[in-house]
Amino acid sequence: MHAFPTEWARAQFPALQLAIEGQPAIFLDGPGGTQVPEPVIKAVCDYYRKNNSNLGGKFITSQNTAELVQRARVQLAEFLNARAPEEIIFGANMTTLTFSLSRALGRTWRPGDEVIVTSLDHDANITPWRLAAGERGTVVRTWEVDLETCTLELADLQRLLSPRTRLVAVTLASNAIGSVIDVASVCRLAHGSGAQVFVDAVHFAPHGPIDVQGLDCDYLACSAYKFFGPHLGVLWGRSQLMEQLESYKVRPAPGCAPGKWETGTQNFEAIAGVQAALAYLREVGYRTSGQAILHDAMNVIREHETHLGQAFLEGVRSQHRIEIYGSADPEACGARTPTFAFRVHGVTPAEVAEKLARAGIFVWSGHFYAVDLVDRLGLAKDGGLVRAGFVHYNTLEEVERTLDALARI
Repeated sequence: MHAFPTEWARAQFPALQLAIEGQPAIFLDGPGGTQVPEPVIKAVCDYYRKNNSNLGGKFITSQNTAELVQRARVQLAEFLNARAPEEIIFGANMTTLTFSLSRALGRTWRPGDEVIVTSLDHDANITPWRLAAGERGTVVRTWEVDLETCTLELADLQRLLSPRTRLVAVTLASNAIGSVIDVASVCRLAHGSGAQVFVDAVHFAPHGPIDVQGLDCDYLACSAYKFFGPHLGVLWGRSQLMEQLESYKVRPAPGCAPGKWETGTQNFEAIAGVQAALAYLREVGYRTSGQAILHDAMNVIREHETHLGQAFLEGVRSQHRIEIYGSADPEACGARTPTFAFRVHGVTPAEVAEKLARAGIFVWSGHFYAVDLVDRLGLAKDGGLVRAGFVHYNTLEEVERTLDALARI
């Protein structure tokens, strides 16, 4: 195993060359969307230059586009460890795909059935299910976040589950505070009650390997722009379940998966970019382990990011005006993503974000669509939180510079 190729990785991202008043910009805005490497930019442009077309034609650009889509399904099936490429569905984004699936699943619910959502999740994994349930007279129960740990306790889920539960919608990792959830145990408990599980993996995707078979979930969604690709949503679903559902489609679109779920003309240039993003991740794996395997690459990235997270939390310990929400233990960084939500006492989150921006450090402030979580924390009317998210192209030097800037604030 070689050292993480930080210098090589950073050289792949043109955006990292940006300077603010002579200082290199520090991109800690990854939870809202990561930067993209040069091969992704080239792949998108090359698609327009060489293969721009639609599906179904007898000519070369249409055939090349069809092959492109199929290759992308194969590679994303590897990325998620799906059983077959046909289980991979493309869409505009995770939110749109979740709304589509929620309408289809909602058709199968009856008055008195129950759906469980959490108060930790991004609203894209809450409101679609609430709306679908409301149309069917289905009861929505909320798995409440533990406000001391900012995570979800399995014992609380057990008390909510019943033979009437049809679905549990849960995140793999909190987009606001980085808590990683034991989704495999969630699936075991839910399936024991006869319920299905939908997983929002958007935030976790750039930080570690995803294994839908190992998790044993039923549906999982993520967004490529969170793992170094273009704006594109990806939905995985068990083929036998997706085949049973009736989708909302125009005529005479394909009636079988994945075509039955993909409405309208797909974003083929973004699909080309996703392939390039996954090829980049393979190269990360090759440069560290000698094997271009996506699962290995994501494990290497997770290990590297854990070190960044530990350094940040160790530095924050000495800054007593900073309050971290969620685990602040450097030794527990392996149980979270390196996404940190915090407040600086006496300074609003928006002011902190603005001051850091002037120092060339890009962070977010607000609720990040984790509306219920910020409300439960009592911060909804007080500006929410500051969110700094590290990914693998960040460095220990950037951690130190961020800590210095926070100390000055």
